[in-house]
Amino acid sequence: MTTELIDSRTQVILVDDDPHLRQALSQTLDLAGLKVMALSDAQGLAERIEPDWPGVVVSDIRMPGIDGLQLLEQLHARDQELPVLLITGHGDVPLAVQAMRAGAYDFLEKPFASDALIDSVRRASALRRLVLDNRSLRLALSDRQQLSTRLVGQSAPMLRLREQIGALAGTRADVLILGETGAGKEVVARALHDLSSRRDGPFVAINAGALAESVVESELFGHEPGAFTGAQKRRIGKFEFANGGTLFLDEIESMSLDVQVKLLRLLQERVVERLGGNQLIPLDIRIIAATKEDLRQAADQGRFRADLYYRLNVAPLRIPPLRERGEDVLVLFQHFADSASERHGLPGHSLQPAQRAMLLRHPWPGNVRELQNAAERFALGLELALDGEPGSAVGSAELPAGSGNLSDQVEQFERSLIAAELSRSHSSMRSLAEALGIPRKTLHDKLRKHGLSFAAGDDLEDHRA
Repeated sequence: MTTELIDSRTQVILVDDDPHLRQALSQTLDLAGLKVMALSDAQGLAERIEPDWPGVVVSDIRMPGIDGLQLLEQLHARDQELPVLLITGHGDVPLAVQAMRAGAYDFLEKPFASDALIDSVRRASALRRLVLDNRSLRLALSDRQQLSTRLVGQSAPMLRLREQIGALAGTRADVLILGETGAGKEVVARALHDLSSRRDGPFVAINAGALAESVVESELFGHEPGAFTGAQKRRIGKFEFANGGTLFLDEIESMSLDVQVKLLRLLQERVVERLGGNQLIPLDIRIIAATKEDLRQAADQGRFRADLYYRLNVAPLRIPPLRERGEDVLVLFQHFADSASERHGLPGHSLQPAQRAMLLRHPWPGNVRELQNAAERFALGLELALDGEPGSAVGSAELPAGSGNLSDQVEQFERSLIAAELSRSHSSMRSLAEALGIPRKTLHDKLRKHGLSFAAGDDLEDHRA
């Protein structure tokens, strides 16, 4: 039997070795508007059904080879909640009762009315949809929690980025990540992989800009013995090594035009050919490319192939630079500082007003990577000094530079301070208000004003304050 996966549109798989009964039941289900796949035996069936297949299995109990009870066991080893209906002869009723105890959804004793079969299948289908909907909801909640932990921040650009990642992760689309140096392109690529159906496959990251031109083709595509001087044995390339998973290709703009041609072919045909070889090796792979350059401009200048740019630009993701996420700066810094303190076994430190002002004022040309390094130094008790800024010991409490008048800048500073304190653990609004040094009623007003919320919830005492 073929190992090809079952079409996800198939609603019922019918297994019965009796050709006449199999044909009659298939017609009954088909007339009821159900898409049916009829099989004469169950050999290899369990391996062909994906865990989240949305259908129902109907099987006879008495069959040569794999019988209905064995099939039930195999199917439930892959998905315990997959509905399996068993067809029994009169003498098989005790077996059917045993199967029900083992998790079968229902059994029908021959002879049975067509309506009984249709009714049971429809009820099982409704249950299956409910189970899969609940799984999707749990997975979506888990994904959002993972993204919030990996991509910290509540600014509008970060909320939008997390939403885009959530929408793309479960698809098969290749992705182009656009972002400045240090913005977190590999973090986004890893999130796309871990939240996808490929999460159990390999995640292979390679920086094209760090590869010497003389080895880049061998590194990516592999080679056969004798392909070039020094190629003494076969080498599996990164694309082939990532088969079944995801390959993250950073600094794609640094690839030569010749390599770009091969990459375009791989993206279009999903095959790879090792250097010096003649065999086309099929690939089940997702490509996530990343660049810090404007590839459209590079294409106009002849430095990047236009056809490759258009092939990659189907699903672009732009990571906002840190300077566009001013309200996330203090939250991110405290997150990284707390993580570093825990990692090094050191007590945590709180930022002073002058230090907060310096962090908010800084333009962060190195983006999140620069901020993380600064937070690491701060956690180690070293002076908080940034390029172009005075050290923390002599820092002033200036307001952050930005667009708008003085009032706008004060509002931004206030919101950032409250957001930073929200990122810390507080059991109640009272402790949060005490940390900020303001009354709880004032804190409620400011949270509403800035569109912020207290994650632990508000108690009755807080509302009376």
